[in-house]
Amino acid sequence: MVSTETESEIEAYLGQVPSWIAALPEPAADHSWGIVRDLELEETKLTQREKALVALGAAAAIQCPYCTHFHTEETKLEGVTDAERDEAVAVAGNVRLFSSVLHGASVDHDEFVSETGDIVEHIKEQQATAHGDD
Repeated sequence: MVSTETESEIEAYLGQVPSWIAALPEPAADHSWGIVRDLELEETKLTQREKALVALGAAAAIQCPYCTHFHTEETKLEGVTDAERDEAVAVAGNVRLFSSVLHGASVDHDEFVSETGDIVEHIKEQQATAHGDD
């Protein structure tokens, strides 16, 4: 259970203390809320819109109905369109698919890192050429 002070803070942020807060073990409850508050609700390097899309993609990829519902609603608050939500979920699904392929095929990690470096360099060269054409 969170402390009385944290409970008041949660209510100020969310309008209520959600029932799932009670599921947090006491030694980590206040700290857990602090992470949510500081990382997800406060101003960071990512906009609230970007964080909502990342969270929705992650929630969909781990197939959590609670998180998917919450972060879908969060994206709506941030003005994300249905098409943008669908794309974020598809990108997350694509990452999950290829992660399964890479792990299942036991692709050599060092070779993968090397190939990725080559690909990045190729793309940088293409971008430089495209910018030089302007």
